[in-house]
Amino acid sequence: MLGSSHQFQPSILREYDIRGIVGETLFSADANALGQTFGMRVLSEGGGTVCVGWDGRDSSPALRDALVAGLTNVGMTVRKIGLGPTPMLNFALHHTKADAGIMVTGSHNPGTHNGFKMSFGPNCGGGRPVFGTEIQDIGRMAAAGIPVMSTPGSVEDIEVANAYIRRLIDELDGIDLQNMTIVWDCGNGASGDVVGQLVSRLSGTQYVLFAEIDGRFPNHHPDPTVATNLSDLQAEVTARSADLGIAFDGDGDRIGVVDDSGAILWADQLMIYYARDLLTEQPEAPLIADVKASQIFFEEVARLGGVPEMYRTGHSLIKNRMKEIGAPMAGEMSGHLFFNDRYYGFDDALYAAMRLLRIKAADPEPLSAFRRGLPVVFNTPEMRIDVDDERKFPVVDAIKATVVRSGADVNTIDGVRVRTDDGWWLLRASNTQAALVARCEALTESALAKQVEDLRAILANQGVALPTV
Repeated sequence: MLGSSHQFQPSILREYDIRGIVGETLFSADANALGQTFGMRVLSEGGGTVCVGWDGRDSSPALRDALVAGLTNVGMTVRKIGLGPTPMLNFALHHTKADAGIMVTGSHNPGTHNGFKMSFGPNCGGGRPVFGTEIQDIGRMAAAGIPVMSTPGSVEDIEVANAYIRRLIDELDGIDLQNMTIVWDCGNGASGDVVGQLVSRLSGTQYVLFAEIDGRFPNHHPDPTVATNLSDLQAEVTARSADLGIAFDGDGDRIGVVDDSGAILWADQLMIYYARDLLTEQPEAPLIADVKASQIFFEEVARLGGVPEMYRTGHSLIKNRMKEIGAPMAGEMSGHLFFNDRYYGFDDALYAAMRLLRIKAADPEPLSAFRRGLPVVFNTPEMRIDVDDERKFPVVDAIKATVVRSGADVNTIDGVRVRTDDGWWLLRASNTQAALVARCEALTESALAKQVEDLRAILANQGVALPTV
């Protein structure tokens, strides 16, 4: 028998998660309806247990409680794993052999935002993230009416943090960090308690910034892909003469790294550092980066004997692609890094940090020497251009048709990436915002200026203005 229906505000049903502004577009009633509809999806996959975790935002406990109530209303056994990073929830799916998981988190967004990330466990639904049409299906199921179950489920509190931390430390394989100095910036995000416990068990000299979990993020916004958010970490690394600094986003699934000189090591550069190590053990392995990554990544992976693949932006998309082709590593410029080698294949910034420390401990050269040894290129930051959702894809399609007709060297796996003799430019429609996303790279500053102007002219033909770089 069907019970009452529920209408989600359409804007919160996003590509990779359900997310909105608490009290404006997202409410506890949404959390309850999600619990019921997602619980029915788990039942349809033959499962019955769901792990629930949550971040440190002020709104998370209330949303968690409504979510849990919805899950138990349809007979789910709910395992509450506690406050912590999203990767700890994903670890719990493997560690407890749960069928699915939901993380209550606003990720790297402002403290007024919150939402839900969903995934199936390795023994249910193929261990896949829930995204795209599946999220839209949840909205349609709720609107059609939620079944009434005669037998409610149950709730249990379980402790997984210690097992998760042990698994992270296992990555070091006994390597001693006694000669290293590391600075950690938790950004007042959900990883703070776990990082505090983790570093207390590590050798070497450890300094931790902003470990207090505070969903208002009083020190800086927890997005390590924005350079200004790393200024505190850079200053501390320089002041402490540290070997490196590591930063996390609000829910601990994206990483930022600062080298010993205080310079930022961007995600595509960091992936090359991992690739140098990984390809010594797995020559000719396929390694994936998204279309926003530097051409240097693809060329360096090939030079090192790997098989680079350029793929679509989006952590759920890349995670699935990695499994499809058996790649041991994948990543994107947003700082989501995935390891299917010695780990579970989900994006875990804390695991990526431990793997980085393991490699660095055996490397006599400073990280700054590695960075300076990479080929020099000049690039723009990611540029976002406001364009209505109804128009953004047609604009990209029109430009794609134009450049293909021109005979340009173009990759269309995700939007349009046009390569020239001295660089490239990218234009794609955002999966999460009413916007186009653009980026340019070149071998010289003058060539970069030309890439930008070429892109500006092409956009102008579609009535779209490129922001000043």
